Amino acid sequence: MTSSIARRRLLAGAAAAPFLAACGGGASDGVGSDGTVTVELWHGQSDTGRKAVEALVAEFNRTHPRIRVDSAGGGVLSDAMLQKVTAALASGSYPDIAYIFGSDLASIARSPRVVDLTSALHAGPTPWRSLWAPVREGVTVNGRVRAAPALLDSLAVVYNRKLFRQAGVDFPRAGWTWDEFADTARRLTAPGRGVFGTGWPGTGDEDTVWRLWPMIWDLGGDVVAADGKHIGFADQGVRALETLARLSRDKSVYVDPKPSGEQMYQVFMAGRMAMVGTGPWQLPDIIGAGVDYDVVPLPTYSGRPVTISGPDTWTVFDNGSARSRAAVEFVRWMMRPAQDARWDLSAGSLPLSSATADRPEWRLHSRRTRGLDVFTEALGSARVRPVHAAYPQISQALGEAIVSVLLGKDSPAGALRRCAQRSDAALLIPR
Repeated sequence: MTSSIARRRLLAGAAAAPFLAACGGGASDGVGSDGTVTVELWHGQSDTGRKAVEALVAEFNRTHPRIRVDSAGGGVLSDAMLQKVTAALASGSYPDIAYIFGSDLASIARSPRVVDLTSALHAGPTPWRSLWAPVREGVTVNGRVRAAPALLDSLAVVYNRKLFRQAGVDFPRAGWTWDEFADTARRLTAPGRGVFGTGWPGTGDEDTVWRLWPMIWDLGGDVVAADGKHIGFADQGVRALETLARLSRDKSVYVDPKPSGEQMYQVFMAGRMAMVGTGPWQLPDIIGAGVDYDVVPLPTYSGRPVTISGPDTWTVFDNGSARSRAAVEFVRWMMRPAQDARWDLSAGSLPLSSATADRPEWRLHSRRTRGLDVFTEALGSARVRPVHAAYPQISQALGEAIVSVLLGKDSPAGALRRCAQRSDAALLIPR
């Protein structure tokens, strides 16, 4: 154990204060002459999400007069947060809290400046066991809690009921198979009217990749094999890619060249796509576009439901004891059911805990939002990507394999073979 790790693990205890003060990070202690502690938050949100975070920050500042959270800094959106924070850590001037994607947590947690939140969250005001299992797993690295959960979602299929009626196709039902999905997409595709059966992000980034993991898990595969030296989806990945190859051959899939699936969602909301795999964050826009929609769980190969959840995080950085304690108090406050419910209703995410799901405002919101209960119930079968330092390299290799298959440039077996070669090499790098 290094001294820096020991220091971070002592964060939650009062005895830690003198040691932390002596070994704090590169910034000032942040304590004003009146005793107020200022912490810097890089929230990475835009539009509705930004307004929601800023409203919560204003309330926290109003109700915690000894702490001031400054949410104006950073000037960076969440997509570029990892690069911005990495550069900030290298320069020695970094925020106290940053919104870090769950898939990036393992990379950023290698920094000795990331505060260990194990004690702070296990003994926090929101009972640790009340958090959904994907939430707990998504913020845990090597048995330690390395961040606070910020946002939770899951994947399901949203479909356009009007297009189904026009094509004379029955609405999909829970328990449907990937073969039925591909067949349905083919039947709903109408080239003459510019209608696609479904869509898939085609940039090769994580938005391209994470949609494939439920298919691989359903087939018995995993991201990393038990030996830790190889990918765990050499065979299952080929079969999952064969489903995408079928969509490509049928010309029933719209491959979106834009980041974040922006164009794919525009096609769906314009009534020219019958089905799209997405999360609850997309429902406000779909409702706003006036689409006659409903939601159904992801198809399966095995008949056992499985989906993916991608919890993002509030990661806390050590800028000295006073700022670290204030930052931890803020993220624990944000996790409380009252604040979590407000954030979920504004940002289109799911409750972090069963306590939030039981709140009246969430139950009312769920009743009024068609299909939201499907995303929430899917959490019971949700898995998360491993918080593994080699995951970014695996994701990049798999993303390129998926795109090559979607574009018909490679076979599933050939694409997966190249993915395995690069990913296995990444897994052998000591970390």
